[in-house]
Amino acid sequence: MAEQLSIRGLQASYGRAQALFDISLDLQRGEVITLLGRNGMGRSTTVKCLFGLLRPSAGSISFGGQRIDTLPCHEVACRGLGLVPEGRQIFADLTVEENLIATARPARAGQADSRPWTLRRAYEFFPRLAERRQNMGSQLSGGEQQMLAISRALMTNPSLLVLDEATEGLAPVARADIWRALHELKKEGLSMIVIDKNIQSLMGLADRHYVVEKGRIAWSGSSQQLQQDPSLVHRYMGV
Repeated sequence: MAEQLSIRGLQASYGRAQALFDISLDLQRGEVITLLGRNGMGRSTTVKCLFGLLRPSAGSISFGGQRIDTLPCHEVACRGLGLVPEGRQIFADLTVEENLIATARPARAGQADSRPWTLRRAYEFFPRLAERRQNMGSQLSGGEQQMLAISRALMTNPSLLVLDEATEGLAPVARADIWRALHELKKEGLSMIVIDKNIQSLMGLADRHYVVEKGRIAWSGSSQQLQQDPSLVHRYMGV
């Protein structure tokens, strides 16, 4: 598989407080990786740097063989990165359909061999959204809002989808719907970076995992390796 994303020696700060010290990771095309760890360890900060929402103080981020760490966030999105942000952040005063149309963009050159994401496809993927298409964002349940946030990101026709806290705060039935959707996207060959606290579900989805501890990569390996060493989960993700 060809390397799609490469992060090397990433450092970032909030004012005088350094949050990332030396983050390095790779993502191959069609692969699913996770960022694991406790809250406040640097996972979301890494995502912010990836999308140009926080400027790194050192290191590099390359996507598709080109540096993107100096680009503004809208240009990063145009390169084919789609974000499902923590807390969903849908437009509460727009309808479901308006939320989807607001971010839609056509597939880029080189994506001709894949089925583009359109309103029709989004509604086929999450039929519940079709039923609620004229409802305002504020009228949706948490699970429906997450379906909308994922579909909104997919409507940008990304080649890499990043989900920050994919199932946080959702009811069990809604969580199951989201995991099923992510497995389907993986089958279709969409590259993904997933942040979540449900380790068992992540191990069933992801190819590899990166554990972030105090702004550094403390461990990386496959789902099999993670499963064979339960102490890793307790050490880096236990409360």
